[in-house]
Amino acid sequence: MITLKLNGQEQQLDVTEDMPLLWAIRDVAGYTGTKFGCGMGLCGACTVHLDGVAIRSCVTPIGTVAGKDVSTIDKLDQDPVGKLVQAAWLDTGVAQCGYCQGGQVMSATALLKSNPNPTDQQIEEAMIGNICRCGTYNRIKTAIRQAATQLKEAQ
Repeated sequence: MITLKLNGQEQQLDVTEDMPLLWAIRDVAGYTGTKFGCGMGLCGACTVHLDGVAIRSCVTPIGTVAGKDVSTIDKLDQDPVGKLVQAAWLDTGVAQCGYCQGGQVMSATALLKSNPNPTDQQIEEAMIGNICRCGTYNRIKTAIRQAATQLKEAQ
């Protein structure tokens, strides 16, 4: 039995310690917003927050996150920064196919929570490893800049 805080709720999951966090989130806990992409931590589709830091859940054994706080895209609208990022994504029309967008939004939210006023270079560095097959990278940067501006105005 692994205990963790998942999307703000303490959960006990009956899984082996080596099960990838992604599958525990999707198949056991039932949060299906986090997607499987490559299975090797290279594409970013499976990005979640672990104690506020963006990680790849497909290569993270659930045993390593016991007792920690895991957040997924499924409840990101309850986070003020996440809500701003999601609104900026919609406002700028980032998504095309949408498959990678959950991971993209999670990485962008983690960036803005740790650095609410990033430079373009910092945005690019934070988003490395989040692959968008549709090539919406310029719109992604625009949305992150928009959310950062809104964060600054809200202070």
